[in-house]
Amino acid sequence: MTGFLILAFLILVAGVVAVPLASRFGLGSVLGYLLAGMAISPVLASLRVNVEALQVFAEFGVVMMLFIIGLEIEPRRLWAMRGKLAGLGGGQVLLTTLVIAGIALIDRQPWQTALAIGMVLALSSTAIIVQTLTEKGLLKTEGGEASFSVLLVQDVAVIPILALIPLLALPELGGAAASGEEVHGGIDLTAQMSGWLAGLTRVGAVAAVVALGIFAIRPLFRYIAKANLRELFTAAALVVVIGIALLMSLVGLSPALGAFIAGVVLATSEYRHELESDINPFKGLLLGLFFITVGAGIDFELASTIWGSVVFWAAVTIAAKIAVLLVVGWLYGLRKQALWLFCLSLPQAGEFAFVLIAFAVGNAVFDQAFADQLLLIVALSMLATPLLFILYDKLIAHAYCTGQAPDEADVIDEENPIIIAGRGRVGGIVDRMLDAAGHRATVIDYNSQHLENLKKFGITTYYGDATRPDLLASAGIERARILVVALDEREQIDKLVRYACTNFPNLHVVARAKDRDHVYHLWAMGCRDIIRETYDSALRMGRSVYEALGHDRQAAIAMVDAWEEMDRTSMREIADVYRLDIPAYENEALLAKIRELKAEWDPKLRDAMDEIAARGR
Repeated sequence: MTGFLILAFLILVAGVVAVPLASRFGLGSVLGYLLAGMAISPVLASLRVNVEALQVFAEFGVVMMLFIIGLEIEPRRLWAMRGKLAGLGGGQVLLTTLVIAGIALIDRQPWQTALAIGMVLALSSTAIIVQTLTEKGLLKTEGGEASFSVLLVQDVAVIPILALIPLLALPELGGAAASGEEVHGGIDLTAQMSGWLAGLTRVGAVAAVVALGIFAIRPLFRYIAKANLRELFTAAALVVVIGIALLMSLVGLSPALGAFIAGVVLATSEYRHELESDINPFKGLLLGLFFITVGAGIDFELASTIWGSVVFWAAVTIAAKIAVLLVVGWLYGLRKQALWLFCLSLPQAGEFAFVLIAFAVGNAVFDQAFADQLLLIVALSMLATPLLFILYDKLIAHAYCTGQAPDEADVIDEENPIIIAGRGRVGGIVDRMLDAAGHRATVIDYNSQHLENLKKFGITTYYGDATRPDLLASAGIERARILVVALDEREQIDKLVRYACTNFPNLHVVARAKDRDHVYHLWAMGCRDIIRETYDSALRMGRSVYEALGHDRQAAIAMVDAWEEMDRTSMREIADVYRLDIPAYENEALLAKIRELKAEWDPKLRDAMDEIAARGR
């Protein structure tokens, strides 16, 4: 018991320390977990922890993740993705296998070994990619959906790969075929069946999952819900996921694939959101554990002796997969940021490579020394993936999302008293309002695709980065009366407001703020006309709630006005003690002012509300 507690404590501490640090430096949670595993690897070795066994357990987090993703994809949406599944997914697996096998042949590997290497490295990491895309909000973008389609096909491709590897055995290695139990870590009922019978059994298992989801699981949850016990519903959700994973494992299929199918079947269920909320905590913990075990499983002693070869072949693998992904994605119609997201998401090897490499060793396709080197290549490629996402975020998304390079801004050939920076959902409305009143504004935006669409409606907008002083000068900022800052990103808003307020004190700057803290931040920079982007809609919602509670329209409006007056007055006082160099939660003067105002205003506001409500009766 003590050993288990030490292990659990060590892993949790490593994750809790490493992940926030990695996220703070923009590295993402996945790389944080991997680094945490690498950091505690020597300690796990000294405790004689079986990292591989721990990794097999942690891989269940991938199963839960696919189940949750399935819950978010209705069957008709999956059917609509059939083209991506066949074209992108099938093309990627086939071409990547051939290209990497060809590289291995050039390296003088036997053709059997080369083909096995190609199949192993053709697969990508579902855990890393889906987790990262979800964190960044990119999973439902064009590039994210294309990546996910490929991952689904790869999960299915594992089945024929497992069937083909034994046929590639090298007589000189003299290895015996691995059993289903060795491969899957359990019992495979189809291992001794003929090919056609095994296939029928697997098709029957998939059909059983679909039938259970339609006819059995929903009645089960209705029955469980009657008990009104939250923990019982959580247990039932775990039973469903574990049971389906077990069924898939028994017939030699990917448990993650079975969980995904079950999730799709239940996507229209009234219990979908509750299932998702119950499974999510387990998924997050197990995925974190999986990434930690990947980092801890790296053989640093071997890596130190052959690091040059490992780095070289990992780079070759990533480059080859990116090249294939570029071709496949381009042929399928992906362009610009979607194509680059697709290419930079999938070039690593996947977690299933660990299983396939062990299977290849058992079937006399790889010798153990070569397998150890290949495992290091797989681990290094997985470690490189978060860095590729950073490359996408910092360089490619910024440059290619606009469709133009940053130094190719339009030449602004007009000068107006009003400049609007950003013509999205905020700046667009401001521009239309000004135009309706007969005021002409110079509008600058850096999303070229959006600008091309606006041109079709006869709307003139200039392409460029509105934070660039030279572009602002060409727009006539020195002679402008008003600058409307309606950019989307807080960093860009801050940069432009600071520049405008510092260099043009007579310019009236109207700035969009992301939240209350951002208001204080912009105020401290010198801006005096700041609009919170969700503030007015929140006031209107609050008024609707007052009316729903029985207050008439005039009383509800008066109550909202009273609250708004208090909020604006208090914010002005708080802004005076806000400091740019101290985080709000560490500014003692600011915290004291907030407590003081709360004690002063709460009773006054409550009395005012009661008086208004009494008049409304």
